[in-house]
Amino acid sequence: MEKYPPKQYGERNRRRDCVGSWQARYRDPDGRQKQKCFPIADGGKKAAEAFLDEVRTRVRRRTYNDPKRGEITLSAWWDLWWPAQPTRAVTTTNRKRSNWRAHIEPRWGRWRLCDLEYIEIQRWLTKEVKGHHTRKKVLELLNQLLRDAVRDGKRIPYNPAAEVQLDAPPKKDAEDTRPPTREQCTQIRAHVDVWYRPLVVFLEETGMRWGEATGLRWAHVDLEANNLKVKEVLSEDEGKLFRKAAPKSVAGFRTVPLTPAAADAVRSMAARFRPVDTVSPIGDGRDLHAEELVFRGPKGAALARRNFRRTWISAIQAAGLARKVTSEETGRDEWWPRVHDLRHVFATRLKDLGVPEKDVQTVMGHDRGSKVTWLYQHSAEDVAAQVLAVMAPEKGAGVRILKAV
Repeated sequence: MEKYPPKQYGERNRRRDCVGSWQARYRDPDGRQKQKCFPIADGGKKAAEAFLDEVRTRVRRRTYNDPKRGEITLSAWWDLWWPAQPTRAVTTTNRKRSNWRAHIEPRWGRWRLCDLEYIEIQRWLTKEVKGHHTRKKVLELLNQLLRDAVRDGKRIPYNPAAEVQLDAPPKKDAEDTRPPTREQCTQIRAHVDVWYRPLVVFLEETGMRWGEATGLRWAHVDLEANNLKVKEVLSEDEGKLFRKAAPKSVAGFRTVPLTPAAADAVRSMAARFRPVDTVSPIGDGRDLHAEELVFRGPKGAALARRNFRRTWISAIQAAGLARKVTSEETGRDEWWPRVHDLRHVFATRLKDLGVPEKDVQTVMGHDRGSKVTWLYQHSAEDVAAQVLAVMAPEKGAGVRILKAV
């Protein structure tokens, strides 16, 4: 350029690819020419030849990956990866977006894919991400991101998050997981607002999930046959209710028996609102058609869990049963018993009555029976009483023996 100035001999571009004495040129699997330069100080010709031998071998074996494809940032890869993902449930989609925005992007968004390392990810997940459940979901998403980066033309040679380990989930006292007794449920009902009392009775008598009960439509209830059909649910998306065309799992499509108390709860709500027996198409799910719902709020609108939660906490506190537990991991306050525990009360009642486990599984809408076996067990006091009655009959006299299922 100094000897032959551009002004005299025309415009020319500087060559910027050759910065050393030897340049190894090769073609990738797509036929595009690539190069890498080796200065004389680094062995020059021998280093270039060794590099070419290695690259050509990887191209022939189809294990070649272009290093430049891994030089994009994780944020840039997210912008490519996320739109290509298959459609998921709204709640699942929102959870992944939230985990990306709140945890992964602030910490790793500016990092290049090729610079991510196992030990850094492991340290970050252990020290900075709070809560076992949050760690699990964040790692799941990051693992998917990097696993697909390996699959996509081998942007990176391996997934650095594949071997990252989670700590053990926190152990909970049995008293914090045991559902309330039926006597305690009676105390809670006595303090629940009269308007919501039929709903609480219905949840305890049917074992249905919150979204299944609040999404129940009059057309799906058969009071003559004393049963109902679970066909859709209500869920929440960023604070707004929407309809889902299916329950939590395939097993969620089921027929639930109505006890006399549950049937009375349905009749009392039907007498208040006179719901119509049509089943409107779901569409985008935002049109709730509250006129078809059995259980609604005081003004006739669909029930949101966050609104009922205030009523529930007031009731358990007034009944003297509320137990506030602060999570050591997240610092959030949790209350016992929960509304969902009414489902556990129902399942425990079925087991106490000797209902076969397979039937309990079907009525509850579970995919497998082990869920029923391990989650809905008798309290430690009941088990201790059974053992005492067997080992020391004189001490355990008068102790009620629970029927084994």
